[in-house]
Amino acid sequence: MEKSPKIILLFCLFVNFAQAQFSPDLKKLAAMMQGSFSSEQQSKNDSAYFDIRLQIVPIWQERTDGIWMYVEQAVAKMQEKPYRQRVYKLTELENGKFESAVFLLKSPLRFAGKPEMVNQLSPDSITLKEGCSVILKKEGKKKFVGGTEGKSCASDLKNAAYAGSEVFITNKMMVSWDRGFDKEGKQVWGAQKGGYRFEKKRK
Repeated sequence: MEKSPKIILLFCLFVNFAQAQFSPDLKKLAAMMQGSFSSEQQSKNDSAYFDIRLQIVPIWQERTDGIWMYVEQAVAKMQEKPYRQRVYKLTELENGKFESAVFLLKSPLRFAGKPEMVNQLSPDSITLKEGCSVILKKEGKKKFVGGTEGKSCASDLKNAAYAGSEVFITNKMMVSWDRGFDKEGKQVWGAQKGGYRFEKKRK
């Protein structure tokens, strides 16, 4: 059954109203994060880094509790089988800070390459990855910088006790340095030299 033009118009007005509730800085951060990214150039310059593709698209745009995004990360040669799929919720905190909360999906591979399907998820189909939020702060007019705080983001990958992320975001690039550490604070996984440099290919 087709929706009437009046229903479509009301829905569009509702989405526009919902988005209007967010501050210019929060919307700017979301716009910087959304798009198609690649670390191909970095992998060519340094063999220590892989060619990784990163896709971030908006979802649930009618919601007013934050800006929601679906995130998919995969090795360039295996994009049909992403090794990381998440949902992010962007909100504005006090003191000019912003939080990107991280959520896990149930049976995530069913959404690989199909971000439109994520819109059909109900809230109980995602789980908050507690302690793993990235806290960001605007620096100047053209970048946001931040990361996880403390040792609260638990990880058991390669005998790690916790994980940490450092993030740098501009209009043209996102730098992400994800690492795992054991109980003594020794790095046990992740890039050694610095973060992955994801260049934005398209919005």
